[in-house]
Amino acid sequence: MERVEKQNKCPECGGTKLVRDYERAELVCASCGLVIYDKIMDMGPEWRAFDQEQRDKRGRVGAPMTYTIHDKGLSTMIDWRDRDSHGKDLTPKRRAQIYRLRKWQRRIRVSDATERNLAFALSELDRMASHLGLPRNVRETAAVIYRRAVEERLIRGRSIEGVAAAALYAACRECKVPRTLDEIAEVSRVGKKEIGRSYRFITRELLMHLRPTSPMDYVPRFGSELGLSGEVQSKAIELLKEASKKGLTSGRGPTGVAAAAIYIASVLCGERRTQRDVAEVARVTEVTVRNRYKELCEKLGLDVEL
Repeated sequence: MERVEKQNKCPECGGTKLVRDYERAELVCASCGLVIYDKIMDMGPEWRAFDQEQRDKRGRVGAPMTYTIHDKGLSTMIDWRDRDSHGKDLTPKRRAQIYRLRKWQRRIRVSDATERNLAFALSELDRMASHLGLPRNVRETAAVIYRRAVEERLIRGRSIEGVAAAALYAACRECKVPRTLDEIAEVSRVGKKEIGRSYRFITRELLMHLRPTSPMDYVPRFGSELGLSGEVQSKAIELLKEASKKGLTSGRGPTGVAAAAIYIASVLCGERRTQRDVAEVARVTEVTVRNRYKELCEKLGLDVEL
């Protein structure tokens, strides 16, 4: 295992690319080959694992800290299976004892109203993120935004679901994994208007400066849903970059512009999709796709045959 180290300098040639070779326990300069140090310590585990199951069995620590659980995942977890460390069934007496411990553990983990609020909100965030298929970093960011809102006492007088949905929408924009307000509202238990109102409020109060969503952020998702190749997606991004330089994307809905660029790219690359298919995936009307398509063709000087 080798790792390039860029923090120190080679005493011989002054090179900054130093390689840590853990197999030979050496620190070597990549430029002149000088062995700077020959007794480096490998800080990794002393065991090897060839799959996730082996890794879980041999690991001696718990799960990492996470903001998506109200106690950050640092409290004790008592497993629901009534088995001991060797996998054997517990005796009836021990089972009753574990049942009482589990009950008190549940009560202790959520001790006051603030923690109850946080536990409910974070479970709601996780539910919505699962429905939308959002990655882990978006969930963590949404949880951090919601926790900040709780600390600043912005939840009072507003529904927990509304603020949680707004935090998720803000996290999507911050992590450049955009979802529209309509998509968030579909999986939320509150309406689009309330989510928008809560979003504007928390971003203003928490001084969050989020840039407008770029149409290019939508291309990979729309392209995947339409079953288009990477070539078509690259072409669509290229078209959007040209359109952005000429100011054709400002003041227009990013989903509509992205849909039009994907439609043009699919025709140019010979993987044609109908305007209806593209409009359904982008959740805009066919008229919007057609109007944006005509604008792009006209301003960029494209000759696309319908």
